[in-house]
Amino acid sequence: MINACRDFLDVAETHSRRWQRALQYEREQRHHLEETIEQLAKQHNSLERAWREAPSTHPDGGERTQEGDASDENEDTEFFDAMEDSPAFITVTASDHTQHRRSGSNQSIMSGGLPNNEWSHNENDSGSNNVQLRRVRRSRIPNKPNYSLNLWSIMKNCIGKELSKIPMPVNFNEPLSMLQRLTEDLEYSDLLDRASRCESSLEQMCLVAAFSVSSYSTTIHRTAKPFNPLLGETYELDRLDDFGYRSICEQVSHHPPAAAHHVTSQRGWTLWQEITIDSKFRGKYISVMPLGCIHLQFHSSGNHYVWGKVTSTVHNIIVGKLWIDQSGDIEIVNHRTKDTCHLKFVPYSYFSRDLSRKVTGVVADSEGTAHHILSGTWDDKMESAKIVESSRGCGGSEGKQKTLYQTLQPKVLWKKYPLPENSENMHFFSSLALTLNEPEEGVAPTDSRLRPDQRLMEAGLWDEANAHKQRLEERQRLERRKREAQATQVLEEGQDIEGFQPLWFERRTDDSTGESTYVYRGGYWEAKDRQDWSQCPEIF
Repeated sequence: MINACRDFLDVAETHSRRWQRALQYEREQRHHLEETIEQLAKQHNSLERAWREAPSTHPDGGERTQEGDASDENEDTEFFDAMEDSPAFITVTASDHTQHRRSGSNQSIMSGGLPNNEWSHNENDSGSNNVQLRRVRRSRIPNKPNYSLNLWSIMKNCIGKELSKIPMPVNFNEPLSMLQRLTEDLEYSDLLDRASRCESSLEQMCLVAAFSVSSYSTTIHRTAKPFNPLLGETYELDRLDDFGYRSICEQVSHHPPAAAHHVTSQRGWTLWQEITIDSKFRGKYISVMPLGCIHLQFHSSGNHYVWGKVTSTVHNIIVGKLWIDQSGDIEIVNHRTKDTCHLKFVPYSYFSRDLSRKVTGVVADSEGTAHHILSGTWDDKMESAKIVESSRGCGGSEGKQKTLYQTLQPKVLWKKYPLPENSENMHFFSSLALTLNEPEEGVAPTDSRLRPDQRLMEAGLWDEANAHKQRLEERQRLERRKREAQATQVLEEGQDIEGFQPLWFERRTDDSTGESTYVYRGGYWEAKDRQDWSQCPEIF
């Protein structure tokens, strides 16, 4: 009886600790929800103020609204100690009376988070202000129909297969292509605009790191898969008028799926990347591993940053509510100065007391000396704290010796924009994502906006969309068989085989990394100006 009571006590204590952890997690989730609601309320108040200060009455109303929000940030900014990273460290925040909070974060929220502003302030070279009418972009799409379909019934025979080879109905898609999702990484391009003005390469690295994390913030509720682009499909995004950049993507390979992307900004930077998607269905979850490098170069300094992406995992495929997690390491290297930043995306663990979706990082110079600690979450915000002193601390777990960093007060580098109203019925799209598939005149005939199955799905006509999807996929298979037959014939005749050649990108060796990658060959925007699309294949 005594032994049984002792065993029962052990079990009860174990369960008690487990329930305490679950309770703590629920408290954190509730606190996060309260913060989000508070942020939404503030954004709503700011919008009301901006609307009341009508641009026709106060031409500088936009600036006034931004300044008003700066005080809100000062009131509600929370400071957290920087978190542990692979090279274990502890931080101690020092009081810094000389450092002033900057309102750049909330100013970027106002300028970047409101794509529907009709009026903008355009300062010309003479310094005078001109008010010009700007294009109004859409702020909503049709609500998602309430279709029920058993994912397990479709995927149970596909365990271990590459995801792009599994025939999937549009019910599990969202009405955007992978090219558009790649372009969505530019949601927080204002971080790169700010980075281009940095005189310190280490501070610039902090903003580049925040930008690399920000691209995952839109994925928190986005468990649906994007459309696999057809070979030769393109997507352009011309936002020179409001964000100062224009972007072009092209699908350069179908198996494995690979896309090339090029962005040029008038605000001092150029970004290009080639991403190959390797995705596997593991039974209980799906792993999506983007392979390839992202390149970013600043025009004034010549700083050239290169980094990769982490693994995305969609859980609860068989039963329960789908949810997504990001995990892995990102190493950002400035190939001009040899500065580095190591970011760690901590995978979710039910038994961990750590903050969910946590990201930590250390920015170091070419000598390996740490200068900044980065901390935050990939779905909310990132902060940086400047290191003023470091020392060896006591031994940590697993015999590792911790480094003790004393830092100044952390600064908010990036804060996620609130989602639009009714986003839960619009695939949880952000303000930028809602505009990506908006019909636009003058684009190439291969543009994702013109893809019929994707367009029908967005309109809520899913049965018709599925019929068109099957037609397009069958047509693509026929085209592939034709190319394979031609390649076989050419090989038999002893000639060189020339496979599919992208229209706007070509393969080159990168001078900095020595790797072979697809880069923009030019000509797309010139062809658009002439409206000469005679080179484009008919893929839809």
